[in-house]
Amino acid sequence: MVSRTVGTGAATLGAVVLSLLTAPAQAATSAGPDTTALRKVLRTALSQGAPGAFARIDDNGTVHHLAEGVADRSTQRALGTGDRIRVGSVTKTFTAVVLLQLVDEGKIKLDTSVNTYLPGLLPDRRITVRHVLSHRSGLYDYANTLFSPSVAGFENVRDRVFTYRQLMDLSLAKPLTGKPGVAYAYSNANFVVAGMLIEKITKKPVATAYQDRIIKPLKLTDTFYVHPKNTIPGKYSRGYMTADSTGKKIDSTRQTTSWAQSAGALVSNAKDLNKFLPALVKGKLTSAAQLNQMLKWTPVSSTQAYGLGLRRRDLSCGVSVYGHTGTVQGYYTWAFTSKSGKRSVTSFANTSNNGTVYATMNRTLESTFCG
Repeated sequence: MVSRTVGTGAATLGAVVLSLLTAPAQAATSAGPDTTALRKVLRTALSQGAPGAFARIDDNGTVHHLAEGVADRSTQRALGTGDRIRVGSVTKTFTAVVLLQLVDEGKIKLDTSVNTYLPGLLPDRRITVRHVLSHRSGLYDYANTLFSPSVAGFENVRDRVFTYRQLMDLSLAKPLTGKPGVAYAYSNANFVVAGMLIEKITKKPVATAYQDRIIKPLKLTDTFYVHPKNTIPGKYSRGYMTADSTGKKIDSTRQTTSWAQSAGALVSNAKDLNKFLPALVKGKLTSAAQLNQMLKWTPVSSTQAYGLGLRRRDLSCGVSVYGHTGTVQGYYTWAFTSKSGKRSVTSFANTSNNGTVYATMNRTLESTFCG
C-alpha cells in the first residue's frame, strides 16, 4: 500500500479574468483539501474491488499525492500518482480545445452545419459544430451497441482498428435520438465527428493537432495519443475490467481504444492533467471569446452541466468545478479544476464496469474542493 502527502514549490501561471456565464455563485474554496477524507475514499474504492486508486491535488503550489493499492496485480507494484493511465473521455476536452483554436483562426464556425465541412456525413443539416461539442446533436452513441454485453463486446474490439467512417456508420445505423440543438444526450459519436473535423480542416492526424497545439506548448511530458497501438509507453498502471456476472477482474490494459479515438484514446498522467485544465480556464489555450463559448452550459442534472467538451460539477459547499470524467475498460478518471485554476485534482481507479467504485470515487471532488 502507498499513502503519502508531499508539498512542492509554487508554479507561475498568468491569470485571465473570465465570466463563467450561467454557473452558480461561488462560495470560497476551503482552506485546504481534506486529505484524511480523501484517503478514506481511496481505501473504500479498494474494498469495493479496485486494485488501486490515487488522487493528486495541485493546490496553488502545494502538491498532495495520495495512492492506495497496486498498479499491477501480478507483480504487486504499488500504484503511484505519476503512473500513466488511459484517461478516456478526458480526451474530449483536448479535442474541443483544438476545435476552438480553429474557430479562433477563422477556419471553422461553431454555428455552421457540420455538413458544410464534411458534406453528406450527417442525416440532418441542422446539426452544427456547437451541437456535437455540447452533445446536443441527437447522434446515437454506438458504444451502446459495441459493449452490450460489456466484456464480450470489449474482447471483440480489444485489438481492432476502426476508421472514423466505420464508427459513424455504427452510429448512423440508428435514428437520431432527438431534435438537433434541443437536449443534452451524451454520445461518443459527437467527438468522432469532432476528430473528423479536425483532420479535414488541418489536413493532419488528430495526434499531430494534440501534439502541436496542446502537448508541446504546455510541456505535457506524459501525454500521448498512441492509437492505433495497443500499449502504453513508460511506467503505467494496468487496467482491470470487472466481469458482468462473475465479478472476475479482466486485465484490459492491452487495447487499441480505437472505438473511442478522438472521443477517448489519450494516455496521460495526473501531473499533466493538473497542468492542462488550469491552463484552459486561465485562458492560455484559446481566446477569451472561445473560452466563454466553451463555458456556456447545458443542464445535465441538478448538480451537473455540460459546455463544449467540458463538464461542470456543482458541489455541496457551493463550489463549481470544471473538467471531465473518463472511462475506458479498466480505467476510471476524474480531472477537475476550480474556477480560478488554483486547485486541481486528478483521481483514478484502475477498474471499470464497477458502479459502486465509480460512485465512491466521485466523492474525491468533495474532499478536494469542499474540505
